[in-house]
Amino acid sequence: MNASADHGRKAVLIDGCRIPFLRAGTGYRDLMSYDLGRLAIAALVKRTQVDPEKISRVIMGCVIANLATTNVAREAALGAGLPVGIPAFTVTMACISANLAITTGVDLIQTGQADIVIAGGTESLSDIPICYRKPMRKKLMEAQKYKGLKDYLEFPKGIGIKDLLPEIPAIAEFSTGRTMGEDCDRLAARLHVGREEQDRYAVRSHLAAARATAEGTLEGEIETVLVPPDFKPIDKDNGFRGDTSLEKMGSLKAAFVKKYGTVTAGNASFLTDGAAACLLMAEEVAAALGYTPKARVRAYAYTAQDPFEELLLGPAYATPKCLEMAGLKLQDMDVFEFHEAFAGQILANLKCLASDEFAREKLGRSEKVGEIPLEKFNALGGSLSLGHPFGATGARLVTTAANRLIREDGTFALVASCAAGATGNAIILERMR
Repeated sequence: MNASADHGRKAVLIDGCRIPFLRAGTGYRDLMSYDLGRLAIAALVKRTQVDPEKISRVIMGCVIANLATTNVAREAALGAGLPVGIPAFTVTMACISANLAITTGVDLIQTGQADIVIAGGTESLSDIPICYRKPMRKKLMEAQKYKGLKDYLEFPKGIGIKDLLPEIPAIAEFSTGRTMGEDCDRLAARLHVGREEQDRYAVRSHLAAARATAEGTLEGEIETVLVPPDFKPIDKDNGFRGDTSLEKMGSLKAAFVKKYGTVTAGNASFLTDGAAACLLMAEEVAAALGYTPKARVRAYAYTAQDPFEELLLGPAYATPKCLEMAGLKLQDMDVFEFHEAFAGQILANLKCLASDEFAREKLGRSEKVGEIPLEKFNALGGSLSLGHPFGATGARLVTTAANRLIREDGTFALVASCAAGATGNAIILERMR
């Protein structure tokens, strides 16, 4: 969508924030995605001092839904103390769920259906739903109709020992049966992205995150939270490794394709708990309320590719589509924030964008989209080091991109992400001056 098209209204980003992103099983291990979401929403309301009564919608992305809070956006909004009259809904599009929440909010504002929207996402990988296997689930459903002892004595029939074991969700593609790591290994091999190149990029990400944290650069978008049971303040991410090195990365074994693989635990993003939220307004509403917007959404695009061969190439497809919608070129971008699922995935997308062959064969273009200067790219770290709560990462990317535009005195920022199902998203932000 060309968000600069004349719909009579423009959607602007007032601000965004997130709670610290933590490795799964650490500081948020006793919380639900609901808890993380309400903490992020409450932090955003406090930070921006927006009048809760004026909020039109709350939209949150979430990938692994908890059965107790299937519409986690609504529950988190209520848990954050927002008025009960605010409609809230949850969206899911794998790793670009928060991107979808934000662009949906933009659409609602531009079409006059909303004035003020909170959009973001939440995810707890410490609290995934673990189910019984299918035969056991069928038996339990049948048991609801049992009437007497005889029925219950028949219950074990047809159930094997393995059916009693829990069924833990796999981070794998339903359509292909492969894990995303396996697909990254395939992609890296096909595009000749070597192990050392991936490790070097991962080290860059971790050291950039450590430096940004030490220098306080990320403090402007992270809100401290108090988490039970000890209520000790959590004020920073805990996934980055400031002491890593190419030698340490090189010592790790392949995680997915054991014999020939190049993807390791070090050059892949880790399971993460976290939540993030952005405040969107109609431009004229922001002006009337005295807010100074940071940026506006100039354009956004979604794409879908072949899940068997192009699972992780979303940015390479969505970027040119979004640039065309905005009437801009890659060279016009001052800031780049891409989701780092894997170092191999990032490097593969950068290669494709800089490839005339890819442009001709896959995009129908006569020449490459362009080369991205690394000094403008993910300068504060990325998902490899800061973490990747599936439903929330997009809101982190948008917030960081807008803040970098101001800090680095830029005009345009490009946010791009891949997602499961071979989908992709790109968003172009334009700084409000």
